[in-house]
Amino acid sequence: MNLINTWNPIREMEALQNHLLRAINLSTPPSPGGDARQSLTTTEWAPTVDISEDPNQYLIKAELPEVKREDVKVTVENGVLTLKGERLFEKEEKDTKYHRVERSYGTFMRSFTMPDDADADKVTAEFKDGVLHVKLPKSEAKKPRQIEVLVN
Repeated sequence: MNLINTWNPIREMEALQNHLLRAINLSTPPSPGGDARQSLTTTEWAPTVDISEDPNQYLIKAELPEVKREDVKVTVENGVLTLKGERLFEKEEKDTKYHRVERSYGTFMRSFTMPDDADADKVTAEFKDGVLHVKLPKSEAKKPRQIEVLVN
């Protein structure tokens, strides 16, 4: 089973449309007493990931700049690996004006179907320098083995 998801252009267009509507504040009206500018400063986001494989394991690297280790959760359930967390927006200070906010903030969640040969009981995660490294070791029983062919 592949770890890489198939590109879905319709889903991409819907995500872009939702993002643009949020940016111009048409998707949902602000709640009473709420800040109408919030949609310009907090958006849904998903960290970018690299997925690689070697003979012994799969490796997922997720970029999580300015996310604290305690705000990241990695779970494995029913063959699905899920990364969850949150990047908080810096509190506005009285004398600070923001001219442009391009980075995304808020909660995120990324889910990946685990390959059949990954050992869900041995998944490990390490967080260093803003990058989450999730290692999925391959099962010994499911690793291909070479069989010698004898000649008669």
